[in-house]
Amino acid sequence: MKFLRIVILLIFALSAWLPNNVSATPRTTLGKPDLDSIKDASTDPSSEFYYPTLLKSFMANDTTMTDKEFQYFYYGTMFQEDYDPYRATFRPKQLEVLKPIYQKSTQSRSERQMILDYAVAAIEDNPVNIHQLVHRVYTYEKNGKFDLAKIWQYKLNHLLLVIASSGLGTDPETARVVVYPEHEYDLLNLAGFTATGQRFEPPYYDFISVNPRNSNDPAGFYFDISEMLRQYFLKHPSELQELEDSRNSEVGPADSVTQSE
Repeated sequence: MKFLRIVILLIFALSAWLPNNVSATPRTTLGKPDLDSIKDASTDPSSEFYYPTLLKSFMANDTTMTDKEFQYFYYGTMFQEDYDPYRATFRPKQLEVLKPIYQKSTQSRSERQMILDYAVAAIEDNPVNIHQLVHRVYTYEKNGKFDLAKIWQYKLNHLLLVIASSGLGTDPETARVVVYPEHEYDLLNLAGFTATGQRFEPPYYDFISVNPRNSNDPAGFYFDISEMLRQYFLKHPSELQELEDSRNSEVGPADSVTQSE
């Protein structure tokens, strides 16, 4: 499926936070998230950043959310009861049916409706599903619903800006922070990079190698997954115990959680 107009818009929106444009004026004043503050606010019913309140705003067909609200909404995802960074694929059989349709250069109206129906349902299940947000924008545009396309483009762009503004990602000290592993690839792909590999670097970093777009680009980007791992093992303590029991001289994911706490 071709997302040329969408991708061009996203690359433009992200350009201020990419390493070869570090001198450009950023489109947001957000920076590295204060996860402790976000945890407190997103779980406090009296807070303006209470997650259910932000969720309601995000799901509405408007563009009233601010940069900070998007930041608290995105990272607040990690502190919700149903959060699991390694959650199962949503309706996998339905997704398998859609995969060849995604690859078509053009789709029929009925096929676009199938894409949209799945995207809407997947976003209801996981509101920060970046891949399905892209599909939602695409189908709205193709169906001539340009106002809805702009609204959901706004939401998608701001989620990507939240991630991009969390750091440059060129070294561990400036590692970007994501709430799902697939967002590492979503961000890079939509910015025009092709991922070529992945490795875990102690104590809690993912390094995604890429094909540089030009001579100024780095060989890859770092992502800080410490909170993601912590939340996962808080909900799956038996897996943490198994990892600790089988620990050897090689540093593993369990060390990531232990050292980051």
